[in-house]
Amino acid sequence: MQIWVDADACPGDIKQVLYRAAVRKPIKVTLVANGMVRTPLSPYLETILVPSGLNVADRKIVELVSAGDLVITADIPLAADVVAKGGQALDPRGEMYTIDNVGQRLAARNLMDELRGGGLVTGGPANFSNKNIQAFANQLDRWLAKVR
Repeated sequence: MQIWVDADACPGDIKQVLYRAAVRKPIKVTLVANGMVRTPLSPYLETILVPSGLNVADRKIVELVSAGDLVITADIPLAADVVAKGGQALDPRGEMYTIDNVGQRLAARNLMDELRGGGLVTGGPANFSNKNIQAFANQLDRWLAKVR
């Protein structure tokens, strides 16, 4: 089992939590991005560079993920694809996507997308906070405890 990271949009604070967890547990963490990602030197950290383009990194993650793996992403369609392959996805804000909830989250995301497109809803998510980092770290620790 390993952790995959949709690294282009992953907050730096979350990457730091993952770097520490990779060494502490130890578990392989692979960051997939269409731009350079600097990581500490570690046998547990790997970066895959993909070409630029819409959802290229997402498609690479779905191609490589295995059942039981964890994917770090805020992209709900990617999370749905990962769950369909038997994995789990964890949002950087600490929400775990599973077979039990990802369909509902995807439907809500699509509805909000339509409402924003029609000008009925404006704005986006709240600012990323220390509370989000803690919620993420707690969920990551729970996942790591289950897989070890």
